[in-house]
Amino acid sequence: MRIISGIHKSKRIQAPKNLPVRPTTDMAKEALFNILNNLYYFNDISVLDLFSGTGNISYEFGSRGTENITAVDVHPGCIQFINATAKALDLSITTIKSDVFKFLEKANTKYDIIFADAPYEFELELFEKIVALVFENKLLSEEGILVVEHSKQTDFKNHKYLSYQKKYGGNMFSFFENKEIA
Repeated sequence: MRIISGIHKSKRIQAPKNLPVRPTTDMAKEALFNILNNLYYFNDISVLDLFSGTGNISYEFGSRGTENITAVDVHPGCIQFINATAKALDLSITTIKSDVFKFLEKANTKYDIIFADAPYEFELELFEKIVALVFENKLLSEEGILVVEHSKQTDFKNHKYLSYQKKYGGNMFSFFENKEIA
């Protein structure tokens, strides 16, 4: 994986092969950040990276100037790798080793962007639980957005908080926002 833009532009990061991860492809990540770049000033936002895995998305935000980044993953090896890489790159990333659902149930901080890259084999109900917990616990700022990465087989098209979807190869990004305040 590589960092697309910012102070670490083109920096390649090699994750250990023993981590249970499927990093977002460079093509999909670049497309996602092209969308987000038109919506936010990265140095002014707070980001929550769920199922953070290698930290790929967190590093991209950090490289682009985001200083308030929280990365959550249940795997201790992933958390260790993110901590070591963030330190080496001098990025401000707070890591939390936790089950994402338990974290979301207890969280009370608002974020401008929440990114969730759950395992693609999750059932639709688990993806919907992520969305439900984010909105029930009011974890998004007023202009906040939840981005869920998933396979094209997962279908959110009738979800009440869905704003739009973008497809990149086998990857899909679904964007959710609170339409009542948006």
